[in-house]
Amino acid sequence: MKIGLLSDTHGYLDKEILDFFAECDEIWHAGDIGSEQILDDLEKFKPTKAVWGNIDGTKIRARTKEFLNFVCEGQKVLITHIGGYPGKYAPNIKNLLLDIKPDIFIAGHSHILKVIYDNNLKLLHLNPGAAGNTGWHKFITAIRFEIENNTVNPNEVIKNIDIFEKKRS
Repeated sequence: MKIGLLSDTHGYLDKEILDFFAECDEIWHAGDIGSEQILDDLEKFKPTKAVWGNIDGTKIRARTKEFLNFVCEGQKVLITHIGGYPGKYAPNIKNLLLDIKPDIFIAGHSHILKVIYDNNLKLLHLNPGAAGNTGWHKFITAIRFEIENNTVNPNEVIKNIDIFEKKRS
């Protein structure tokens, strides 16, 4: 299963992200979608799993959940928007991680791309950074990875698009 992972689109979806995800089987969005149109576009493009983020209004929240917990190719996955990262998990998340024991924990919110293995909880933490053009980040980022034979292969991890170059053109 090839996965395209993004977060924090804030109502903006660059065509280069769709090109980057062209060969993916599914798209996973870790919140702060920003508009129903973004969710519609992603769902038309590929099967999409998404959680709502702190900026998302009632219409997006009605179509998504705060947490997604599922199994993909033998890997238990937990996705939320505000989750923190190894050593600095959000207070409500730590107990959830201990209860669910996911193999992969995905969170957005920080606009900082992170791929970290948590040795204490034995999970892979992924934060795709920010795919939108709103925020303090300088580059749009997303992650593309594969889950095969119960193994995560982050073989093509990061796509950088210079936001400032896009705004100038």
